[in-house]
Amino acid sequence: MWYPCNNAKEMYDKFEVTHEETNRVNELKTSLLTLDYELFKVNPSEGIKEMFHRSTDIINGLKALGKSNPNKKMMKKMFNSLPKSWEAKSDSH
Repeated sequence: MWYPCNNAKEMYDKFEVTHEETNRVNELKTSLLTLDYELFKVNPSEGIKEMFHRSTDIINGLKALGKSNPNKKMMKKMFNSLPKSWEAKSDSH
């Protein structure tokens, strides 16, 4: 909602409060997404598509907030989060 300001000082004060709250919201989003990234594990009932979409949402959210990790680090994290049941099976004859 827009409220008219009576002078430049009042306008600056409102802008400052709005900017501070935006920064706090972004910091909170960054913290939550970082926690999701660090604790990322594949859910037992989750397929590869669901896992991929969930991880992509986390990574894209961090990138949108200016917090991205190098691709190599992100890929390693995702591979390390895969359950043992998803490991490739080798058949040695």
